[in-house]
Amino acid sequence: MTNATSRSLTVTWDDPMISARAAKTMSGMEFLQAMLAGELPPPPVSRLIGQHPHSVEPGRVVFEISPGEQHYNPIGAVHGGVITTILDSAMGCAVHSTLPAGVGYTTLELKVNFVRAVTEQLGALRCEGKIINSGKRVVTVEAVLTDLTGKLYAHATSTCLILNSAGG
Repeated sequence: MTNATSRSLTVTWDDPMISARAAKTMSGMEFLQAMLAGELPPPPVSRLIGQHPHSVEPGRVVFEISPGEQHYNPIGAVHGGVITTILDSAMGCAVHSTLPAGVGYTTLELKVNFVRAVTEQLGALRCEGKIINSGKRVVTVEAVLTDLTGKLYAHATSTCLILNSAGG
């Protein structure tokens, strides 16, 4: 064992069912706008990894994240699972932004490409998710993770299934 300096991170979150209940009564756009305005709490996973919404419009959502050591894998870069989480969040929310109240979605498949290493030295990153094609039951969506100058770090595509009612 090494004499490494210990670090710690405290994460707090609100009851996730507050937002889950609201999601069933609001359109996806209303729901995401309420979250962006701070009227509804973010999901615990957003607090855990430090992502927050930047902008929301129908079919397009942008999140921001500032990578830190707590996101690192054993070789000193942000873990691919953290990168995948923000890409998946942006794509899912882009789909959700187009849904009426009481209608949900689920991810059927997800494909991620990691273009270059992400480290805390990069500062804030933006993840934009947007719909590619929207059918009655299936939506394809894409996301890109870039720095604030537009340099690409990862990109993804996903296929989502529209559910007849939220949650099932």
